[in-house]
Amino acid sequence: MEFRQSLFWDVDPKKIDPHKNAQYIIERVADFGRDNEVRWVWNFYDKSLLKKVIEKSRCLRTDTKNLWTALLTN
Repeated sequence: MEFRQSLFWDVDPKKIDPHKNAQYIIERVADFGRDNEVRWVWNFYDKSLLKKVIEKSRCLRTDTKNLWTALLTN
């Protein structure tokens, strides 16, 4: 996945490692991602990791957290 600069405005998106920076990517895409980025995160990462990151995150907006929690509860 090629990450948008506007999604990762504070770093060089080309230097983001999807494995080492999983929490950072998941949080940013959950809050600000476009449909294709959300689909990529959903398919790339294990659902248990997504659930763990969403539950423990301190930076996600409440609406975002509620939506992702509902999606991951299935």
